[in-house]
Amino acid sequence: MDKYVCGPCGYEYDPAVGDPEHSIAPGTAFEDLPDDWVCPICGVGKDMFEKE
Repeated sequence: MDKYVCGPCGYEYDPAVGDPEHSIAPGTAFEDLPDDWVCPICGVGKDMFEKE
C-alpha cells in the first residue's frame, strides 16, 4: 500500500500504521479512509495529500 504525504504540513499517512488516534485501523489504505477524514496535524482534507 502506498504512503501519502500532506502538502501543507508534511504529515505522512502510512497504511501499515493507520491513524489510531482517529479510529483508523492499521492496514487501512488511503483510498479507503472516510471522505471526512482530515490530516491529524493541520486539518486539511484528503485532496491535499499526494502519493509518496
